[in-house]
Amino acid sequence: MRLRKIISVLLFPTAVTAVLLLAAACGKEPVIEDAFSSEGGFDSEEVLMNYNENIKEIYLGAGCFWGTEEAFRLLEGVVSTEVGYANGGGFNTSYSEISKTGHAEVLKLRYDSNRIHLAEILDRYFLIIDPFSINRQGNDIGRQYRTGIYYTDISDLPVIKATIDYQNELHGREVAVETEELKNYVRAEEYHQKYLVKNPGGYCHINPNDLLLPLWDSDSFIKPDDGVLKESLGDLSYGVTQKDNTEAPFSSVFNNETGDGIYVDIVSGEPLFSSIDKFDAGCGWPSFYKPIFTYSLKSLEDDSHGMNRTEVRSETADSHLGHVFNDGPEEHGGLRHCINGAALRFIPLKDMKTQGYARYIPYTLG
Repeated sequence: MRLRKIISVLLFPTAVTAVLLLAAACGKEPVIEDAFSSEGGFDSEEVLMNYNENIKEIYLGAGCFWGTEEAFRLLEGVVSTEVGYANGGGFNTSYSEISKTGHAEVLKLRYDSNRIHLAEILDRYFLIIDPFSINRQGNDIGRQYRTGIYYTDISDLPVIKATIDYQNELHGREVAVETEELKNYVRAEEYHQKYLVKNPGGYCHINPNDLLLPLWDSDSFIKPDDGVLKESLGDLSYGVTQKDNTEAPFSSVFNNETGDGIYVDIVSGEPLFSSIDKFDAGCGWPSFYKPIFTYSLKSLEDDSHGMNRTEVRSETADSHLGHVFNDGPEEHGGLRHCINGAALRFIPLKDMKTQGYARYIPYTLG
């Protein structure tokens, strides 16, 4: 196997050189083993993901991994999915052996942290599991079907812990979800990869659509009539959110706000942005790399004022928020959400629990 890989390096010198240069630029020790697929070929996409600092990974145990992969694979921001066996008694196992080796069926999920928060991935994970069932999910029984969150980056631990803490408090008892550093992982047999893509209608212990359920209770919001809105919002916020006006640059108190917390729609209270994604773009309006959820904003073409722009509006109240541009910092995804401060309300981290936003505390951590 080693000889075959050495030969492959000789056959693909340009690709390998590019990988080594990229690794050096990222300040990482290049590992040639990572450059090859399980079939022995050179996998440049795999290597680029390994050395792209915004591509991260998390391993999720949620019962039978067929349904888990199907639920997550089309989620916005997910880069790749693979199923396998994790945190058992060694680095070798198979589907027929996991009941003996103690491995859990898991989804290896790679995601673009510039497009989706780990907090959202975990938030959605809890939508598809029974967090109190021990060694069982749906009809599948056995230790291999235990729920678990397994991390490879210690910096993910605060988000994981905050998510678990919220779930414990929400239910008034501790969830039975294992949270551990990844000790070992074995890729599952090819038969199991993308199983429900290859076998539509095959066995699935969950409804994959549950993963996309709203992360904010929009049903509880009833938009007031126009007169009430005008009185409650004031002229500026009413004009911005309801009449698509734009506040004067450098006029918002949120321009210089650097505290931890979340920004919500001033009309509905829907969470829109996390402080962790706020940055000073120098444009005069509060700016953010990405929204708090992957599906929390609506984008519309805007040709007003002789310009071709992309307008962003809130999903629930349909409030005009601002525009999104492609001139943001490249290292954070290249987007700049330029938002009117008059369309926002800031909830400081210290007040999030008392104001009913405890669920979103993990989103302020990473």
